[in-house]
Amino acid sequence: MGQRAHNQVHRRRVFYIPGYDPIHPRRYRELYRKEGAAQAELSGYEIDLKPKQTKGRYGWHVTGHIEGGKVDADFEVLVWSDIVRDSMAQGIVATYAQLVRTAWAYIASGALWRLMRLRKGPVIAALYPVLFLLLQLVIACVSAYGIGQLLAMTLPAWTAWVGLVMVPLVLNWFRKRDGKFFAYYLMHDYAYSARSKGANPPELETRLAEFGGVIAAALQSDVDEVLVIGHSSGAHLGVSILADLIRSGRVPEDGPALSFLSLGQVVPMVSFLPEAHRLRKDLQDLCQRDDITWIDVTAPGDGCAFALCDPVCVSGVAPATGKKWPLVVSAAFTQTLSPARWKELRWRFFRLHFQYLCAFDKPGDYDYFRITAGPATLAARYEGRVPSKSRIEKPVNKFTSLAS
Repeated sequence: MGQRAHNQVHRRRVFYIPGYDPIHPRRYRELYRKEGAAQAELSGYEIDLKPKQTKGRYGWHVTGHIEGGKVDADFEVLVWSDIVRDSMAQGIVATYAQLVRTAWAYIASGALWRLMRLRKGPVIAALYPVLFLLLQLVIACVSAYGIGQLLAMTLPAWTAWVGLVMVPLVLNWFRKRDGKFFAYYLMHDYAYSARSKGANPPELETRLAEFGGVIAAALQSDVDEVLVIGHSSGAHLGVSILADLIRSGRVPEDGPALSFLSLGQVVPMVSFLPEAHRLRKDLQDLCQRDDITWIDVTAPGDGCAFALCDPVCVSGVAPATGKKWPLVVSAAFTQTLSPARWKELRWRFFRLHFQYLCAFDKPGDYDYFRITAGPATLAARYEGRVPSKSRIEKPVNKFTSLAS
């Protein structure tokens, strides 16, 4: 590798890229604090969380006493929740218009059918908001019709039209309770990428450039490893940020080890769209580099991720000369969670999608807290690890054109 030959880490910078999430980043600090303490107790090591000690965006400081080493890690959340919130600021009518446009983008392009050939779970997750929002509309219309008929039985026939007031009332009732249903939230999520058919909106491109500058500065600092973590939609953002950094020559040859950990990725939801030229180019470029380590962790139990789907191969952009990354690893929830814990979480799909950031009863070679606060680089930790045997590498993407 081009960077300093680090095997042991004493100081680490960690950059966490969330998925499509409007929540304040303190959520991730509290999750790390709670789950890190649980994992430390289960695994017999120590993790101490303190306020952030570096300048910049929201974050925290961790001291880990793991595997006989002491590590100081500074975490920083690369926040784009303001962009998410702006994209979610849609009324009921606008959301139903999004539904039509998003469904058309995936169906007319043929992307939906190809995605189903990979994993049905994330496709069902994508169809859920469409079907449930349509169900809400049906319930609203049936309620309007019923009230109208009741009014017409005792009042003039024209009063049946008054029943239409039930439509906005019922739809608004569902919207106010979307914290339980997640239909509006997921609709906005899929619509954000679909509206530009896989291309990054301008405001997101600007933010990615800012993130790249922050990571580039860390690569000039006196740390042993710079670890970038992308969860869910944050995985494909991480791919683009790092590909930009490397292409622009901002990864110093004698700098810290550069590592990328993608968790619960949904890359095909974007890379299978016709205008995702930039992402496909970034995937192809990143997969061949010697100056980065890229580990992709998913689990078949996560119905919201494209589990064990190699994002480069399935997107149809693996170079003919072969590729190096990512190393596809399974978090194997059914093996790493106790039977009781798995039974508790099995049908909590959104909670399982965040399990990668949480404690495991019987962690295998994936332990989020050893990776982020332990003394081994990502490369050293997975040296000699073979990819999951059940990974999917068959290219099924129709659109394989790359950005020039």
